[in-house]
Amino acid sequence: MELWIMCGSFVLLLLLGVPVAFAIGLASIATALAADLPMAIVFQKMVGGMQVFSFLAIPFFIFAGELMLHGGIAERIVTFANRLVGHVRGGLGMSNVLGCTLFGGVAGSPLADVSAMGSVMIPLMKREGYDADYAVNVTTHAALVGALMPTSHNLIIYVLATAGIAAVSVFNLILAALLPALLLTIANLVAAYSVAVKRGYPTNGAFPGWGPVFSAFVAALPGLLVIVIILGGILSGVFTATESAATAVCWALIVTGIAYKSLSWKGFLAACAKACKTTGVVLLLIGISSAFGYFMALYEVPQKTGEWLEQMSGNNAWLIFLWVNVLLFVLGTFLDMAATILICTPIFLPICMKAGMDPTQFGIVMLLNCALGLNTPPVGSTQFVGCAIGGVSVGQVMRSIAPFYGALLVTLLAVTYIPALSLALPTWVGGQ
Repeated sequence: MELWIMCGSFVLLLLLGVPVAFAIGLASIATALAADLPMAIVFQKMVGGMQVFSFLAIPFFIFAGELMLHGGIAERIVTFANRLVGHVRGGLGMSNVLGCTLFGGVAGSPLADVSAMGSVMIPLMKREGYDADYAVNVTTHAALVGALMPTSHNLIIYVLATAGIAAVSVFNLILAALLPALLLTIANLVAAYSVAVKRGYPTNGAFPGWGPVFSAFVAALPGLLVIVIILGGILSGVFTATESAATAVCWALIVTGIAYKSLSWKGFLAACAKACKTTGVVLLLIGISSAFGYFMALYEVPQKTGEWLEQMSGNNAWLIFLWVNVLLFVLGTFLDMAATILICTPIFLPICMKAGMDPTQFGIVMLLNCALGLNTPPVGSTQFVGCAIGGVSVGQVMRSIAPFYGALLVTLLAVTYIPALSLALPTWVGGQ
């Protein structure tokens, strides 16, 4: 009975439009009341869930991304990408994909990526004769690579969500995300090029030569070095994953404030305010999800879900993975990325581990499914931001989304069924 109250109240509150964090919290309170448990349990779990030292990495990575967003790094990355691939058919679309990927690597946030790159590239593409739906689809799908980059705080959230279930290293997860991020970028480039050819979009002039390309790369290099610093610092043992987040903030301040001199006082205050707001939302979700996770464990939600999936799939691992992807995709269309990770990891990770999937690999599968949700209504936060910048309706964008959605689905299925894509680098580095 209590399980039905927990699930039913949560779904009902979501359908009524209650914010996800409050829906989770109210469902936990309703469950405690139905089970005649003291309210102190809910609040103890909430506070305990947030009192983890590793959580310091989350606000630092968020702050670093906001500094990059307000520090003028996007324009230099756009220039480099445009000089490198702008001469290809549909060159601005290709430049957009490459630029979003590079900026996603330093910002670590799909939403920040769409906000920064979209505000530059979408109006430019429209002026050059590209359709608004194409410009928005290219930007929003390329921005999703940011969820897999070393500066993504969602990697940290997943590692913390696995506590008590599996031992997942932050550094191994960062390494595991690199090849899928590269594969998703290539798939996005193919999708952008194929649509550009089909619609007859022009090239963006002739290739300027390697000299201008190199000079643009040098101008963008200080911003791009944040990825090298994080990976190199952790691999060499200079600092931990948590300390790498603080180092990323220091580097972002040096690059935007001293090297580029593009971070104004107003921009700095805006970055601080947005980082505080986002951190508050994420930590609230983490705390409330800890209480919700306690009740899920108490009423054996993972075990019962696993039994249902085994019945549906005939204990076939491939079918189990497919069903998990479908369920994660559906849930991701209603929940924010952090909420999806925190709620679904304790449910689906044990099921996939039992079927033979490594927890590090499952982390990348989870992040890709969450990325799908970011571009799918009714939540679809990156898509709504892109549509607002492009001045086009969500319905119009959805009608031409198939090639770009296909690129993301191909990457998701490849990562799901080819373990080496996510495990090769961690295995190799561990062996070394």
